[in-house]
Amino acid sequence: MINLKLNNKTIENIDTVLFDKDGTLIDLHYFWGKMSELRALEVIKKFKLNQSHLSEICLILGYDINSQKMLSDGITALYSRVKIIEIFTKELEKFSIKTTEKEIENIFDYVSEIFYKDILKYTKPINSAINFVKKLHSKGVKLGIVTSDSINSTNLTLKQFNWEELFKVAIGRESHPDTKESGKPTLLALQKLNSNSKNAVMIGDAPMDYISAKNAGIDCTILVATGQIAKEELEKTSNYCANSLDEIEILD
Repeated sequence: MINLKLNNKTIENIDTVLFDKDGTLIDLHYFWGKMSELRALEVIKKFKLNQSHLSEICLILGYDINSQKMLSDGITALYSRVKIIEIFTKELEKFSIKTTEKEIENIFDYVSEIFYKDILKYTKPINSAINFVKKLHSKGVKLGIVTSDSINSTNLTLKQFNWEELFKVAIGRESHPDTKESGKPTLLALQKLNSNSKNAVMIGDAPMDYISAKNAGIDCTILVATGQIAKEELEKTSNYCANSLDEIEILD
């Protein structure tokens, strides 16, 4: 068991730490920015739109091409994949596009297949995460990932950074029929790690991670402002917030 200390607050008796992936371990602006752009380009191609709509469609997905940043209030930041597809499908009506959620899902799947072939080009770790994860592992803490991204993407990421031995469990969107927010994928991770929720902490970068943990019975969620949302906003959701993982002290 370890204790975690953040801003003079201590979280005691922890043997399991679950992480969100994008924005917590991985630079999501770099990763999801390119994914959003490719999705927008495929929509333009399929529905024969003018290329000038690229920036606007990317904004619907929550990506600002000009700043090359994912937006904190964008749909990619706030929702899981199913909800993103639902909203995106409706928003496309402003371009006189009549389509279905299934058709948009097929576009997303096609883009993902292309994207993952070059995934190593678009994936960069957050520096503060590297040392933090290795230190937790050295203390014997059980580590897992719970993400709305695919298992394929997650496993490729773990392999790229030689993190396969660090994380014993990786739960993606295919791992459970319910969304991350439901808490059931997080609960599945705990079950696979043979961990008690009372001795676990979730670390993420968005309110979704807090909701997921709470619904799985995890009392403490640390939110870090390394994703799309500023610390001041995250503090409205969790009592444990940091600018980066460097601010969290690991105590024996």
